[in-house]
Amino acid sequence: MTDDAHAEKMRRIKAARARMMAGKSGEKGLLIVHTGKGKGKSSSAFGMAMRCLGHGLRVGIVQFVKGAWDTGEARFLARFPELCEIKTLGEGFTWETQDRARDEAAAARAWAESARMLADPAYAMVILDEINIALRYEQIPLGPVLDAISARPAMQHVVATGRNAAAELIEMADLVTEMTLVKHPFRDGVKAQKGVEF
Repeated sequence: MTDDAHAEKMRRIKAARARMMAGKSGEKGLLIVHTGKGKGKSSSAFGMAMRCLGHGLRVGIVQFVKGAWDTGEARFLARFPELCEIKTLGEGFTWETQDRARDEAAAARAWAESARMLADPAYAMVILDEINIALRYEQIPLGPVLDAISARPAMQHVVATGRNAAAELIEMADLVTEMTLVKHPFRDGVKAQKGVEF
């Protein structure tokens, strides 16, 4: 392709893009769901938290599964106490606790914090990390979650992460990404590593 042909092609693409963008002027708080068997659901949510912090926007984060783990995200976000509130309220995966009542109590505490944040217009974004797991195992009821998300402040963004997102949550969402597992080092005997998994 000649330079002139390339330039003409790019002009056409730019004009088409400008026409498309001219009709996109609305703003609203988005419900974003990251689900699927692949890695990167929480990592993507924390990337959006960093974007909010970069713009001086307040972020609330509730972690439904991670508990006593010393994670890089918690260490990093603790540096921004005026802009980020992170509540790590899980007690690990259900196969670790092996106690349904204890898992339900932890999920109820996490949901109470989530509901508080969802009702507060000071939060530009609320991240419900691994809430899909709590919903899947029926540790918290789906109805109040959907109601609180629906009733949140108009410009508040919500990010719900975890495998097996409920069909109703997916239906309500503005953006859904399903992470697909193609290859993972765990299958080759590599354990979870600092800075990658936690």
